[in-house]
Amino acid sequence: MNLHPQLKNPKFYLMIVSDSVIFVVVYIVAYLFRFELSFAQLHISHIWNVIVWSIPLKLLVFFFFGLYRGMWRFTSVRDFWRLAQACFLSTLLIMFIILSASRFEGYSRAVFLADGVLTFLFTGGLRMTIRSYFAIYSNPKIVPNSYPKINSKKILIIGAGAAGEKILREIFDNYQLHYHVNGFIDDDPGKQGRSIHGIPVLGNVDNLADVLEKEEVHEILIAIPSARGEQIRHIIEACKNCSVSYKIVPGIGELIDGRISVKVLRDISYEDLLGRPPVQLDISGIRNYLDGKTVLITGCGGSIGSELCRQVIKYQPRSIVLMDASETNLFNIQMELQNEMYYRKCEAVLGNVQNVHLMNEVFNKFKPQVVFNAAAYKHVPMIEKNPWEAVFNNIIGSRVAMEMAIKHHVERFVLVSTDKAVRPTNVMGASKRVTELIMQSLQGNNTRLMAVRFGNVIGSSGSVIPIFRRQIEQGGPITVTHPEVNRYFMTIPEASQMILQAGAMGEGGEVFILRMGTPVKIVDMASDLIRLSGKEPGIDIKIIFTGLREGEKLYEELVAVGEDISPTGHEKIMVLRSNQDMNDPKIVKESREILEKKIDELVKDALSRDAKAIKKKLKEIVPEYMPQENDAVL
Repeated sequence: MNLHPQLKNPKFYLMIVSDSVIFVVVYIVAYLFRFELSFAQLHISHIWNVIVWSIPLKLLVFFFFGLYRGMWRFTSVRDFWRLAQACFLSTLLIMFIILSASRFEGYSRAVFLADGVLTFLFTGGLRMTIRSYFAIYSNPKIVPNSYPKINSKKILIIGAGAAGEKILREIFDNYQLHYHVNGFIDDDPGKQGRSIHGIPVLGNVDNLADVLEKEEVHEILIAIPSARGEQIRHIIEACKNCSVSYKIVPGIGELIDGRISVKVLRDISYEDLLGRPPVQLDISGIRNYLDGKTVLITGCGGSIGSELCRQVIKYQPRSIVLMDASETNLFNIQMELQNEMYYRKCEAVLGNVQNVHLMNEVFNKFKPQVVFNAAAYKHVPMIEKNPWEAVFNNIIGSRVAMEMAIKHHVERFVLVSTDKAVRPTNVMGASKRVTELIMQSLQGNNTRLMAVRFGNVIGSSGSVIPIFRRQIEQGGPITVTHPEVNRYFMTIPEASQMILQAGAMGEGGEVFILRMGTPVKIVDMASDLIRLSGKEPGIDIKIIFTGLREGEKLYEELVAVGEDISPTGHEKIMVLRSNQDMNDPKIVKESREILEKKIDELVKDALSRDAKAIKKKLKEIVPEYMPQENDAVL
């Protein structure tokens, strides 16, 4: 006969015996309390008549609540709640049985009530004693001043909230971490002068220098995951003024199961200084259109596409079709999904979106219901030198994907666009604006097509952050094109989440835009990154200006003058409606025919690699496009 593993464990029976002894002692003590410790009133036979059946009953209730499955050395607050519930229920059952049998004749109700309370106190006390013993035995730091401080790094924790408390507990519980917490810093006046687990809140950020004069501190841990960018900047400035090194605790959402560990403390990154709270998603709306669906993601191996894959699988799609022109990128994201995220319902297709025959086969075979089109060339100077590739990949590729979506009755199609499509001065931006126009011209075919327009994405391939970091690692200089150039920035997860949100909100023909706050000067970003590396801009690392590159403008816009912008149900997202009268099929048909004719002419120019003709035709399609004169590579 196979016994349950718990029944083979001798410690299980030790727990049963120890609690049984407590139940006996507690009932006798409760009896004595009721009769004012008078042993003359102690009727052994009376007590035995109750104990003989109440102890098995209590053990059964405790077993039912799982109080013998856990290890007492790890007893938690949740275990104490279960213990309290078990004591309460067992007391009710005992009193109900006594009431049913004898209506309490010859029994005192007070004895049973006291027995319930004492059972909780004694059994809980035993568990806490065992937990404390093992905590002290394995980690003498639990007892203040009981461990040598010679090799311990003395730290302050900024943030006396949930994250700070978890960091403190991790330091207490993990003896291998040679940290000693001197105190907390927090700006909340209600926390001043108070303490967490015996560690005091010593002051606020503004008087950090005064605190450090009194305390010998080697490092500061910033444990405020919800802090805005300006708060982080203020804290970092205070730390720099005090010449103390600092690290930051990641947000709980970045960690598996929300657990915070000192092992994942990291240096400040530029994302911490971005200054925008995370975008809150309509989870139910997104789940409604992704749950159980087949999803096609083109450009899945890029920065946005790969993050989009990671986000989509959270909503339990039936399957994901991965498509990319880069063999390496496609392989990497497929392996990550299968081997690291344990999502195996994905198919990989290597190829270009402008390949009509391939795209038709993909839609025929996999029958996607939702399509995210992130396949595009995006590097402005590169596309400026090779404008025909923007026509083939960005324009024709997107048109093929949209036409296939309509042909195969896809439910939703989300096009990834850019702020460079607004009054473009480069081929890349103009090509993206053309794709927006194509998307709007194809409405009315039962497939909801929409676009998402956003600014620069921090950390994406080719963005300034990785370039600046490499330049800093090499000792500089950092190259910035112009002292006044500025950009809107967002993180890769933000961009991907906004794409998902647009898919939930779109009815067809919209261009969605994220409210991105204040644009950031690139030279200020470079200076911040130098300081985050522990160096001084202009002294340790120089910044030099190289002049604007081909197609680059000083500042980007999210909305052009005259565009019909409206709020949405989401506070952070705006929407642009189509300029066409979508209710007039004749106007829509004529506009589509004109656009298709011009695009066909654009393709001819691209096939002959005539850069000037391509820009001229783009200017006809996008009148606000202001092309710059430069030489193509061919």
